[in-house]
Amino acid sequence: MRNPLAHDLDHVLAQMGRLWEDLRGARLFITGGTGFFGCWLLETLLWANDRLRLGASLVVLTRNRGAFAAKAPHLASDAAVAFHTGDVRTFEFPVGEFSHVVHAGMDATTQLDRRDPRLMLETMLGGTRHTLEFARACGASRFLLASSGSVYGRQRADLAHVPEDYAGAPDACDVRMVHGEGKRASEMLCAVYADSRLTPTVARCFAFHGPYLPIDIHFAIGNFIRDAMQGGPIRVAGDGTPYRSYLYGADLAAWLWTILLRGESMRPYNVGSDAALTIEQLARLVGAAFDPVVPVTVARAPVPGAPPERYVPAITRATNELGLRVTVPLEDGIRRTVEWHTQRTET
Repeated sequence: MRNPLAHDLDHVLAQMGRLWEDLRGARLFITGGTGFFGCWLLETLLWANDRLRLGASLVVLTRNRGAFAAKAPHLASDAAVAFHTGDVRTFEFPVGEFSHVVHAGMDATTQLDRRDPRLMLETMLGGTRHTLEFARACGASRFLLASSGSVYGRQRADLAHVPEDYAGAPDACDVRMVHGEGKRASEMLCAVYADSRLTPTVARCFAFHGPYLPIDIHFAIGNFIRDAMQGGPIRVAGDGTPYRSYLYGADLAAWLWTILLRGESMRPYNVGSDAALTIEQLARLVGAAFDPVVPVTVARAPVPGAPPERYVPAITRATNELGLRVTVPLEDGIRRTVEWHTQRTET
């Protein structure tokens, strides 16, 4: 059976070009390998592994191998993939040497920052520390931390795009900022562990869309696609004025691999699109991807004179230093995502 993501995977294969050679014969360890980021990393690496005969292998940390096998059987059954059961904070170190470690392990569906912020912080810091210790023990030279744009705190309304040298930060006394503080502290741990043997790189990730993104939790674009697939209306819970931008999963994978392989140690790179639009505009864009167009409802009117919230990155560092580009327009990505979900529903 043809992989429904074949077009995207061929695109990433070509987009990265000879960078794949860095992974020839590599042995990788990945936390978070069964989530949105992880699925795209596995899809793209296994596709390149098969077509370029890279001879790479992966060990994926998971708490529930069976659930992942049901979600993505073609990935779980690939001969190049092995699973290691454990908690990111306490897993036993797999035996043998590894060349690359990717730490993307934080289940976004748990929303621990709201329900149990203490556990959220303990998981982020304990998991990062433990994974860094493993990277040292297994001889890995390259380490990627999937960090977050939340490290900047609230973006100023007059700042259209937040750059990596922005001096803002989360409010350390506001427990609602625990995710951003946890990511900031995780970056500091990477800096502490960096030395001549281990090269930690940092990807500050913003908002994304594409196949594998859940459509039944707190991601607005996923919820909008769900509403539209159910016949609508698409419901905007707030006033629709916040600005966001969205990078497609195929571009995300290419960016993360490139930062792992070519990123400068402890020089963070924003990962995301710089094409901003409001949440209401996003909802209407999703609605327009259907025939007939799905209507949109907005829960409340904007507060007069209130500046809109923004969460939009500047990506100059990634484009100028690493040659990265946004290659999949948002409209195309929405269409591909809808087709992917539709196909899974029908089968």
